[in-house]
Amino acid sequence: MPKDYLTRILNARVYDVAEETPLEIAPLLSARLGNTLLLKREDLQPVFSFKLRGAYNKMARLPQAALARGVIAASAGNHAQGVALSAQKLGCKAVIVMPVTTPRIKIDAVTARGAKVVLAGDSYSDAYTTARELATKGKLTFVHPYDDPDVIAGQGTIGMEILQRHSGPLDAIFVAVGGGGLIAGIGSYVKALRPDIRVIGVQPVDSDAMTQSLRAGRRVKLANVGLFADGVAVKQVGAETFRLARKVVDDMILVDSDAICAAIKDVFEDTRTVLEPAGALAVAGAKAWVERHRPRGKTYAAIACGANMNFNRLRFVAEQAEMGERREAVFAVTIPERAGSFRRLCSLIGKRNVTEFNYRYADTDQAHVFVGMQVEGREESRQLVRALNQGGMKAVDFSDNEMAKLHVRHMVGGRAPAVEHEQLFRFEFPERPGALTRFLDAMSHDWNITLFHYRNHGADYGRVLAGIQVPPATRAGFRRSLRELGYPHWDETDNPAYRLFL
Repeated sequence: MPKDYLTRILNARVYDVAEETPLEIAPLLSARLGNTLLLKREDLQPVFSFKLRGAYNKMARLPQAALARGVIAASAGNHAQGVALSAQKLGCKAVIVMPVTTPRIKIDAVTARGAKVVLAGDSYSDAYTTARELATKGKLTFVHPYDDPDVIAGQGTIGMEILQRHSGPLDAIFVAVGGGGLIAGIGSYVKALRPDIRVIGVQPVDSDAMTQSLRAGRRVKLANVGLFADGVAVKQVGAETFRLARKVVDDMILVDSDAICAAIKDVFEDTRTVLEPAGALAVAGAKAWVERHRPRGKTYAAIACGANMNFNRLRFVAEQAEMGERREAVFAVTIPERAGSFRRLCSLIGKRNVTEFNYRYADTDQAHVFVGMQVEGREESRQLVRALNQGGMKAVDFSDNEMAKLHVRHMVGGRAPAVEHEQLFRFEFPERPGALTRFLDAMSHDWNITLFHYRNHGADYGRVLAGIQVPPATRAGFRRSLRELGYPHWDETDNPAYRLFL
């Protein structure tokens, strides 16, 4: 084990600015997993990320002459804020080079701490190149986000705190991995004192540079990386972090975006904190590990390493979380195009909560319906497919179909020239399990539904858009049925959006 890093970590200067964060049990998630899961709450740092530790330890050890000249870093996120706060504390100049695509909220967070922001290039690689050039030109000290012994030692203080806080049995620590600084530091400390504890790295399936590098025995450079978990979107791990990882990392596990979103929701339910995707990566890995190996009664720790969530991602996270937990499934169901088919479909669905319903008339014989439902897991999804097929309706499970989940579900529709006398209405009804089924049951059999859109967004009221064939001779009766139905409703037949697209 790298003993020299034990000394570095013990002598790291981080607590001038960093907090000794709690190690807390996640009670709800632990109960579901059948194992104790402890969260190391690095999201509670002043910059909402662990990055402050390594940045400050590096900068606090610089000679006074170097501090007087200033520091520079390339980052679009947490490292930038860590360097900016460290510079503010040490009273030195800081320049942060960010891609031009960086959201304004992150730029403002860095400038608010007194750092100068330079926008350059479209990616981190472009910003890194510019930062290196400016460092040479201005004689500034470059503060690397991960591949530096002092940065690694600063992150390693997290491992020190875990062992100080938890002296009992600990079977594994799950760590998010981007460039490798966090896992190299934690692993170096933990393996020096408790080599029995497994150190397990977690990466997204589309940003797996460390996983591929450890497998190949050399640093692998990825052509592209996924950007959802942007905090770990690194094409190539560091030379020093890779050297250490080969000694201290026991295993790597990969998770997809759905699993990350589910982990964000899990942590929220236990802590009321919204982690960023990279911040929830270790929790997603711990869940995947338990699902794969089926341990019982073990104790694990996961690093909740950041909470700098972009607000505009929350809708995507909320929609994908149920998928990641296998608590929602989406299906394509083909039903006969005739009155009563919707009710028949709902009767086969039973008491399950419908989360989404998309349909547009397209054919005189068959209707293709996109349906989302809450389920308890994959086995229930398979049972439902069997029940629908046995009921005379062809069903296909789209829960693992990325195109269907990301795009097709929002595109079901279009014009239906063959539909005559179509009226379009918006409805609202109290949102509770079974509400959609009750809504359909309340509709009369006399009118054919030609368009239907519903999505459960977690609000108090469900919102439905429905197209209904109403011949002129029956319109009075139709209006009377709407009044008897009792739901708030609005006639959208003359809405220009309907005329243009539907």
